Amino acid sequence: MGGPVVRRAPLALNREVPGLIVKFGDYPLHHGGVGAIRSLGRLGVPMYAITEDRFTPAAASRYLRRAFAWPTTGTEGPEVLIEGLLRVGRRIGRPAVLIPTDEEAAVLIAEHQDVLDEAFLVPRVDTALPRRVASKQGLHELCGKYGIPSPVTAFPESYADIEEFAATARFPVVAKNREAFVRRTSPAVRGTTRIATPGALLALARGWGERPGVILQEYLPRESAEDWIVHGYFDSGSVPLALFTGVKVRSWPPHAGMTASAYVVGNPELASLAAEFVKHIGFSGIVDLDLRYDRRDGRYKLLDFNPRMGAQFRLFESDSGVDVVRALHLHLTGREVPEGAQREGNRYVVENIDLPALLAYRRSGYTTPHAPRRSSGTELAWLAADDPRPFVTMLARMARPGVKHLHDLWRARRAGGIAPAK
Repeated sequence: MGGPVVRRAPLALNREVPGLIVKFGDYPLHHGGVGAIRSLGRLGVPMYAITEDRFTPAAASRYLRRAFAWPTTGTEGPEVLIEGLLRVGRRIGRPAVLIPTDEEAAVLIAEHQDVLDEAFLVPRVDTALPRRVASKQGLHELCGKYGIPSPVTAFPESYADIEEFAATARFPVVAKNREAFVRRTSPAVRGTTRIATPGALLALARGWGERPGVILQEYLPRESAEDWIVHGYFDSGSVPLALFTGVKVRSWPPHAGMTASAYVVGNPELASLAAEFVKHIGFSGIVDLDLRYDRRDGRYKLLDFNPRMGAQFRLFESDSGVDVVRALHLHLTGREVPEGAQREGNRYVVENIDLPALLAYRRSGYTTPHAPRRSSGTELAWLAADDPRPFVTMLARMARPGVKHLHDLWRARRAGGIAPAK
């Protein structure tokens, strides 16, 4: 369970340079942040994190020096967030490597890297690029420019555009929010949404306003598709210093959400495609790419380009002990990133979402042909023998809504009132 404290001779990390997990929004059960804290903390790097409160799983990790409780509301302007980051930097007292865990943080850091350079270490990147690749429309345009396959996509500007699309499109289709993060406005849809019929699309679109903030995309049926993952770290010349490929076995919600279970599977063709695209656009830093292989035409189609570490990044580690977060820290502190092959067959499981995902996938009958019968090892997202408190905290936070509901029900019955709605 989890990973041992040290699998091999330690990497030559600069243990005088801390790492800071940067996250905005309200998603306290984020296993990626816990993974980053453990990945660097196990090797002696002082770790800090911005958290929603003091009782998140990340804040409970034994490898965290300090949690900075900062419950952002979504109404803060960039200048407020930057000042808050600089204030955290002053409390740490020495330059730290910034590790964003969401698009908003990654975009903010890139667009204000000159200011943040005073207190932090960040990859140097075109300030506009992270926002563009995180945007569904911006990514689609870049794919078209450089000949990278992507699903057929429409960008409606009005309800009339949606009516025209509905009259000619092949259903089902997929609706996604056009921008990567929409905390400051109400999102049109909650994540990737599969829409079965033109009538269902038109009914849903009536609530999207005069300028729909969505894209409409062809649906790649799971019966003829495979979900793949690419994680990498690229230097200032867009050269990969670490590059990994894997296959997604299950996600939650099913077929459209966060990775619940995945395997490391070598795929040189996919690695080459990803490296070529990153080189074309000139990106530097950590990338997390989602692609779907369409067996109908034999092409990998790029769905998402996340300009930050993926929550499941600990799936991937080279035989030299490098993952993308370690590569980031090594490179930004002037250390060599050792070469090494990815550990084939390794499995990653997110305990709290894989069980419902497993049940859903069994009902649908879907399996991936690439999952090995036996894994070379399993990395659990939450449970680790050397750091058990994040797992316990995760369970407590998951249970709290249910406990509150039972308490409210008990009080209502004692008072002879009506039970709260489920």
